[in-house]
Amino acid sequence: MSVDETIRDMALAAKQAAKVVSVLSTDKKNQALERVAQKLLEETDTIKGENERDLAHARETGLSDAMVDRLTVTDGVIASMANSLRDVIALPDPVGGVTGMWLRPNGLQVGRVRIPLGVIGMIYEARPNATIDAAGLCLKAGNAVILRGGSEALHSNAILARIIQQALGETGIPEGAAQVVPVTDRAAVKALLLQEDCMDLIIPRGGEGLIRFVVENSKIPVLKHYKGVCHVYVDQTTDLKMAEEISYNAKVQRPGVCNAMETLLVHEASAEAFLPKMASRFKAAGVELRGCPRTCELVPEAKQATEADWPEEYLDLILAVKVVSSMEEAVEHIANYGSAHTEAIVTSDYNQARRFLKEVDASVVLVNASTRFNDGGELGLGAEIGISTSKLHAYGPMALEELTTTKFIVFGDGQIRT
Repeated sequence: MSVDETIRDMALAAKQAAKVVSVLSTDKKNQALERVAQKLLEETDTIKGENERDLAHARETGLSDAMVDRLTVTDGVIASMANSLRDVIALPDPVGGVTGMWLRPNGLQVGRVRIPLGVIGMIYEARPNATIDAAGLCLKAGNAVILRGGSEALHSNAILARIIQQALGETGIPEGAAQVVPVTDRAAVKALLLQEDCMDLIIPRGGEGLIRFVVENSKIPVLKHYKGVCHVYVDQTTDLKMAEEISYNAKVQRPGVCNAMETLLVHEASAEAFLPKMASRFKAAGVELRGCPRTCELVPEAKQATEADWPEEYLDLILAVKVVSSMEEAVEHIANYGSAHTEAIVTSDYNQARRFLKEVDASVVLVNASTRFNDGGELGLGAEIGISTSKLHAYGPMALEELTTTKFIVFGDGQIRT
């Protein structure tokens, strides 16, 4: 069977399965998710063995450290996969929820009710845990899903696909409700993007090149974020120790992810007291600093930043640093170079915090907290299927509610329009 035929069969199966999944009871969906969670833990050794095959190939081909980090599946990662599914089980089912009801002068009762989107395609790189998160969220929200992971995670995704489909079969749900594309040929991605008669939404999750390829080739609506150029702004009135802890966590805790800080902005009134100590801690962690002229005066070991550094998503232990004269300059810098992903301010001034929240346009804006909290699980949404920086129809982490839409329902007693 050709790649095009394989993808077409999968799309048709997903469309049929979506009809079944859209009307499943909450208990039935939760039962299937729990069975997936159980099987993940039962097959931990098998999953790690398949993942090691992918890791060995990644090392041979020189995959970046950030990508290897995303690819690695440990006992803890598998336990986290199972826990994320159980978090989703514990969440209220959005399907069927009435979001409003009102009475018209002619006696019609008009309302809106949440319904599944239908069939979702997700195209992603490296992250095997995304296979579980996406399948779990889509199923709980009443959708079917077709998953196309990267070639670097071929064996990891294959074993996870087997586990998911076995769990679906054991709980009486069509296996077409959650499928993983079994081929790595890039032609499969193009074929998937042409299935507009069967699919309702495409979600790409990965590097900027992948996402732009999807946007340029898809006939299906795409929810996307191109990159995560995230900032932390240290204000002139702030707890410098708290600013240090937040900045360190935002950059160092996991530098290869989209919600890691890429640029540190520091008010000039705080720079002299803050930057040398902060730079020393970054240096000990192996972070390379690229700074504006004032930063380089205060931190002589910093490299001179160029214009190319300000919009850069490093996904590595590299950080751009700029001293600003005011909050206005910080907000303007974010507007010019940010990617509408995640922005944070560290301040002791309530009015400054409120102003930052109001003026900065990003999917998540934080006060006195690390950018690393832009994550569905950390925000109490359960697992997430991705983070959207486009505003239609979702902005920020996409969890259960964002995987549904609404339709109008109308109750009458014989009204006709005149």
